[in-house]
Amino acid sequence: MTVLTELTPFTYHVLILMVVLLIKFLVSHFIAHEPLRFFQFYCLQLGNKVNNSKHGTSHQTIAGLLAVLVTLVPIAIILWLFADFVAVDYIWQGLLLYFALGSLNLGQINKRVAQALVAKQNYLVKQTLKPLLLRETEQLSQVGLSKAAIEMQLLRSVQQIYVVSFIFVAFGPLATLSYRLLLEMHYCWNTKLAQYKHFGFYSQLFIQIIQWLPGRLMALLILLSTLGQGSLLFWRLTRGHFFKLNNDFVIAVHAFSLTVRLGGVAMYQEEKLRKLAFNDLGKQPEPRDIIKATQKVNFSFYSSLFLLALLALSWQLASNP
Repeated sequence: MTVLTELTPFTYHVLILMVVLLIKFLVSHFIAHEPLRFFQFYCLQLGNKVNNSKHGTSHQTIAGLLAVLVTLVPIAIILWLFADFVAVDYIWQGLLLYFALGSLNLGQINKRVAQALVAKQNYLVKQTLKPLLLRETEQLSQVGLSKAAIEMQLLRSVQQIYVVSFIFVAFGPLATLSYRLLLEMHYCWNTKLAQYKHFGFYSQLFIQIIQWLPGRLMALLILLSTLGQGSLLFWRLTRGHFFKLNNDFVIAVHAFSLTVRLGGVAMYQEEKLRKLAFNDLGKQPEPRDIIKATQKVNFSFYSSLFLLALLALSWQLASNP
């Protein structure tokens, strides 16, 4: 306890992050669980209750904003007040971070997906990916499944691990859990689904704003992994997406780093949605590209942790000469 009190706030948060990530990794490896399952159920029920597609566009948009505020603000206030009654602060912060972090087992899941695709077990792959994807998987070919698996791991890693870690270190546990709850609202009220096209506008906007900076940092580290393999060319081809609020830059960098095509048409509720395609001159993704994609994501994440630990150590030494 005495050692912890001597740490700077930044080093303190970095240490908690490292410990919780290790615990989350071990738990995710042995037990498949989703701590926010009940909150997801609540969001779906709230969306069905409050959202009315018969109302005008502005009415649906405002209803979506109110749903976010009515849900998020009371929870944040209760947790903020409750924190004063917690005797062991680092356990409370670690618990909030644990709930906010997504699964750290996506690499293992995609490894099984790649193996199943090689064995031509497409049905098994579809059943494995279905809970992790918003798009429909029933009609996907091997190429479509490979592409979906790569994009799923990338976006979930950015949103549920990288951004969560960034917010925890920068702003603390309450902001971290608040972001994750907002992310779950965005998932449940995704604007790609026709009934939530307007209702989910603000939940999507807030998420895009929050994840813009950490998402760019992760994409740049993925780009760094291609150093000497065309990284400057990849930057020139993707920099036009850099200042967009969406995930185009992250997906584009990933596509060029893997030299495969990503993005394009996807099915949502039996309707084709034509999304932007990236690296049209690249080859179609294959099962081995799924493994390569995991390596790219892991490189960006572990290099970030290394730099973060180095910065925390330097900060601590500078504050205690």
